[in-house]
Order: sequence, then structure tokens, then C-alpha cells
Amino acid sequence: MVTVGIDPHKHVHVAVAVNADGKRIGKPLTVSNDVSLIAVLLKWIRSIEDGVPVTWAIEDGRGFARRLADGLLLAGHEVVWVPTRLAAAHRKLHAATGAKSDQIDATAVAHAAIANPGLDRHRIDERVRELRVLVDYRTDLIKRRTMAINQLKAQLHVWLDHTPGDLARARNLEAVTALVNTASLRTHVRQALIGMITEIAEINKRVHDLDTAIKQLVTPLAPALLEVVGISHNSAAVLISEIGDITRFATSAKLARYTGCAPIPVYSADNERHRLHRGGNRRLNSVLYTAAIVQKRRHPPAQALLARHESAKGARGARRILQRHLIDVIHRAMTTDRTAWQHHVTHHQPANLT
Repeated sequence: MVTVGIDPHKHVHVAVAVNADGKRIGKPLTVSNDVSLIAVLLKWIRSIEDGVPVTWAIEDGRGFARRLADGLLLAGHEVVWVPTRLAAAHRKLHAATGAKSDQIDATAVAHAAIANPGLDRHRIDERVRELRVLVDYRTDLIKRRTMAINQLKAQLHVWLDHTPGDLARARNLEAVTALVNTASLRTHVRQALIGMITEIAEINKRVHDLDTAIKQLVTPLAPALLEVVGISHNSAAVLISEIGDITRFATSAKLARYTGCAPIPVYSADNERHRLHRGGNRRLNSVLYTAAIVQKRRHPPAQALLARHESAKGARGARRILQRHLIDVIHRAMTTDRTAWQHHVTHHQPANLT
């Protein structure tokens, strides 16, 4: 068995092969991140160990390495993702103190994959990939809109001593437009303010169009998930795009740890206690926080659960319990939805060696 650790970068990837004992075999490879990437990697690994099963372990920089992972998976190889913190821990464990290079990082990635056989396996789901593009684009647009709104509000305060309402709403934006058009302003100032208003209106339209497209994609993928109180179409889109195939989380406890909703034990000497997990996927954690707030306001069973725990855990502690409960509900809903998916999900099929 050979494990190849890869340290991915924007323009090049660095690969190191190790055997089952963690010893480096062959020479490391630095390969350009271009159209010949997969062919070069496969030729290189065949020159080291031809015919031996290979696991490709990639440090979790999926923005740079997604094409690499897709190509290797479609070529019939197993691909696993190694979290950056885990790779860093193995680098400190195996490398000389303070030593760091691309080859050392790639070797640490391979060691981490050998030591942790339960790492996330890469899969290709075209529906999820399509949805992920829309979700990422919408997130970027929301950031741009927030910046533009803050800039406009600051200028309105300076020039008109006016603080508008939520400018993501068309009615408030129209009111501000009327105010700027009728106010006594110098020409260049008015033009600048109108330009900001136009920019916000354009972003509002793009966000609305994206919301419509996301709703069309999510509705057939997540009927059960959308029935959960506090999970909107956009929230469901984030859950699906970040989690993908829910079957990669065998239990809701593993999903809870992935989302940062599972408390971490930090006790010793029989002093048993836990603390909040501040790691995990923060985008998913944000969705769960929002869902918990909505359920606190509108969902009687959630209100009863919060009331039962607030006296002992406090308001924040009770909300964290609700978020952990939501993980169980979401895991069941996504599992139900997954069984009804009709499209194909590409994943590694181990070869039959018998």
C-alpha cells in the first residue's frame, strides 16, 4: 500500500510517496497545476510502485486542489482530504523542530492519512458542485452589498444627516433615491450618491436572481430538510454544498464535530468538564446558530427544550444544546433526502482483489 501526500498550491503541487510504514519511497515530485497534471502524477507513481494500491492524501485546500482531486478520482484512485491542523501536527511530530518546506508538508500529509484511516473521502456530485458555485457567489455578493450599503449610509449621514433603514429592501432604497434627487446637493456629490444607490440596486437584483436559482436546485434535493423549522432554501443550500453526500458522516455525532457543535472534553484528575468547540466548519455553524434562533422564537418544542436547560446551563448553554439537537434532526432529514436522489455520485470503488 502506498500513500501519496500532496501539498497543493495555486501554480504547483508537491507530491511525496510513503509506504505503509511511513517511510519515504522514490523521489518527491513538483508538478505544474495545468492540464497535464493527472497524467504526470500517474506516470510518476507508476515509476515508483506499479500495480500497488495508491491512496492520494491532499491537504485540505480544496480551492486549489479540487481539480486535482476530481481527476484522480475519475482515474479510479482513492482520494482523501487531510485537515490542515492535522497535517501541521504530524509535521511537528515527524520533522526536525522548526523545519518546514513543501516536501516536509507533503510527507506530513501522508503520515496523517496513514494514522487516520477515517478521513473524508473525496466524491464528485455534479448537483452539489453546481449548487456550491451559486452559494459561494451569493456569499460574495452579500459581502459586496454590505460594504456598499455601509459606504452609502456613511455619506448620507455626512451630507443629509439621514440614517436609512435596511437598504437590501427595495422600498427603503427607493425612499433614499427620492431623498437624494430632491435634496440640495452639489452635482458631483449627487452623482456619487446615485452611483452608490445604483450599485446596491444591481447587487440586490443579482441576489434575488440567485435566490430563485438556488430555490429551484435545492427543492428537489432536500424536501425533508426544508421541513425543519429555521432551515430556509439558502440555509439548505449551504448545508448541501458544504456537506455534500451525507453518507460520509456515519453518525450525527461525527457531523456535530465537523460543524463545531460537539463539546470538547477538557478535564483531568477526575475534574470532568467540557468546553465549546471553536473549530469546525464555521459556515455550517452559522447556519445552525440561525436555525436555533428561529426555533427559539417560533418553535414550541425548541422553546420547551430551552426552558428545560436554561436554569442549569444558562441561555447560551441551552442554545448550544438546541444546536446539538438540531444536528440530529438535520442528519436524519438529509439521510432521508439522500435515499431519494436520482443522480449519480462518483466515489472510489475499491478493486476486487479476490
